[in-house]
Amino acid sequence: MDPRLRPLSEQDFDLACIDIVVNTHLHADHCGGNHLFAGTPIYVQRRELDDARSEDGYTIRGWVEAPGVEYVPVDGEYELLPGLRLVPAPGHTRGMQMVVVETGGRPVIVGGDVAVWFGEFDEPPTEGRQRVLALDPELVWLTHEHEPWRPRTA
Repeated sequence: MDPRLRPLSEQDFDLACIDIVVNTHLHADHCGGNHLFAGTPIYVQRRELDDARSEDGYTIRGWVEAPGVEYVPVDGEYELLPGLRLVPAPGHTRGMQMVVVETGGRPVIVGGDVAVWFGEFDEPPTEGRQRVLALDPELVWLTHEHEPWRPRTA
């Protein structure tokens, strides 16, 4: 891994405007920027936080435990704000979660690594991918894809 980061400050992005952060999971490529949000509540499933703190080789612990980082451990499904739910999606990690955005129609899902590429939804062997399909979403955003996945409709 050799990430090339563009600082958010170079992207016309005001970090001071961020009130809440959600980590889908705490692998290094998903929590490396948490230190930028010191003092801001970061929501993560309790199981994920426990695994990241205890399992060797799981992540970069120094990034998980960066100074000033404040986690809000969540146990299961959680309504973060009206129309915005955190839903456990185990598979990629045991404590994986996704963000479900209720739109008034079919939901939009921010799935993180619930799948790495769209083909993984064709035969979804993980509980997380099965939950995605059960929600019958309009769109699913995955971390490692540049466009959203649009499920086939009947």
